[in-house]
Amino acid sequence: MRTVTATAAALTAALAAGAASVAAGRFASDAALKASPGRPLPTEPRLTVHGTAAGQITLTRDLAALRPGRYGLAGDGTHAVVGGVLSGTRHGADTVVRRLEGVTHGTLAAGDHVWLTPNLHVGTPRTALGLDHTDVRVPGELGPLPAWFLPGARTTWLIAVHGLGATREHALNVMAALHRRHLPVLALAYRGDVGAPRSPDGLQHFGETEWRDVDAALRYAVDHGARQVVLLGWSTGAAMALRTAALSDLRDRVAGLVLDSPVLSWEATLRALAAARHTPAPLLPLAVRAAQGRAGLHADRDRHEAGLYRPAVPTLIFHGPDDRVAPWGPSRRLAETHPRMVALHTVRHAPHAAMWNAAPEPYEEAVRRFLTPLV
Repeated sequence: MRTVTATAAALTAALAAGAASVAAGRFASDAALKASPGRPLPTEPRLTVHGTAAGQITLTRDLAALRPGRYGLAGDGTHAVVGGVLSGTRHGADTVVRRLEGVTHGTLAAGDHVWLTPNLHVGTPRTALGLDHTDVRVPGELGPLPAWFLPGARTTWLIAVHGLGATREHALNVMAALHRRHLPVLALAYRGDVGAPRSPDGLQHFGETEWRDVDAALRYAVDHGARQVVLLGWSTGAAMALRTAALSDLRDRVAGLVLDSPVLSWEATLRALAAARHTPAPLLPLAVRAAQGRAGLHADRDRHEAGLYRPAVPTLIFHGPDDRVAPWGPSRRLAETHPRMVALHTVRHAPHAAMWNAAPEPYEEAVRRFLTPLV
C-alpha cells in the first residue's frame, strides 16, 4: 500500500510539475506573441530621470543610456526627443547626461521612469513633420487597414511596415528623406494595430499571416498608379516584406527591399524576448514549442527550405551585432550567400530596429544610393 501511495504521489507531483512547465512556457511565449504596438519590448530597460536643465536630461547610467544617436524618450503620457551623450558635462557615477532636444508632450520630472524608443516622432506626417498626407483605408482580408499616404511625383512607391512593439509612427523617422526623393510613401497599420482588425487568435505571428496585409498594400499601390514598389520593413515588418516579395501574386512589381533589423529566426527572437522576461533557460524550449502550438508557426528550417529568405530583388539590410532581439548572424549569412543581390550595412551600438537612430545621415545616404537605380 505504501508503494502504491508513494507512486501515486510521485505521479501527481510529476503531472503538476509538467503542467506548471507548460504554463510557464505559455507565459514566456507571450513576450513575443502578445507584444503590444507602441509599448517597449522586454529587452528595453527602464531608466530613471534624475533631473533636467536647459537642453539636457540626466538619466540612470546604463548601456542603453550611453547609446549614440537620437531617440524618442517615452514614459507614461510623456514623449521627448534626446540626442547624444553630452561631452564636457559632468556625469555622476550612476548617471549620464544627454542632450534634450525637446518634449513633444507631457512633462519630465526627477523620479520618472522612461525608456528609449526608435520612434523619434509621434503623431501624423502632418503634425510631426509638416508633410501633407492622406488617411487611406487599404482593403485587407480581415477588413480595412488604416494607412498614411504621402504623395510624390515618382511612379515607384515605397511601402513602410513597422515591426514588434512599434506602430506606423516608426516610418516618420525616414519619411522626410523619402519625401525629398519625391517618392510616394504608404505607411501601413496592419492586423493587431490600433484601428486595424485583430488577428483571429489575437496573437502575433512573426509575419507568417501578417504578410497578407502587406500584400494588400502592394495591391492598393498598384491599383492607384504605382508601376513598381520598394518594401521597407523593420523587425517582423522586414519578415513580412520578404514573404510578400516571395509569395505575392504581384511580386513582379516589387523592385527592391530595405530591411532593418530583420527577424530571420523567429525562434531566436522569441527566446531572446522570453529570456528578457527572466524565463529560466531550461524553459526556453517550452516557450518555442508553446508559440508553435498556439500560433501555428513553422520551424525556422522550414522557412529557409521554402526559399522565403532568398531575395530575388535587390535588397539592402541594416543590422548590427548589438541587436538583442533579432540576431544579426542570419543577416550576415544572407548577404554572404547572395552577394550580388543583398548588401549588408552594418550598424554598431544600435538596439533592435533602431539602425537609423544610431547614425541617421549614413543610413539615409545608404538608402538614397540604393534607391537611385530603382526609381
